[in-house]
Amino acid sequence: MRAGHVFVLPRVHVEDAGTNWEVTAAVVRRAAELMAGHAAVNLITSKGEAATQSVLHLHVHVVPRQEGDGRPLPWTPQYTARPAAA
Repeated sequence: MRAGHVFVLPRVHVEDAGTNWEVTAAVVRRAAELMAGHAAVNLITSKGEAATQSVLHLHVHVVPRQEGDGRPLPWTPQYTARPAAA
């Protein structure tokens, strides 16, 4: 897999990861296959608007990472330590 952020999504419509566990399991299994070639990866999905879901179709982000890549996640110290936007 080329280094870069990819989405994994089912061909059938499933609103989110909690709607159909069999489809969700297949999507996560495929994401795991894509993750295997990387030393560090974030696997991200959301369920519900309060959890930042903005697309009402199950999808999983596979985000390869490396030290100092500048991609802080909201719950990490790197995010809270970043400079405020001007």
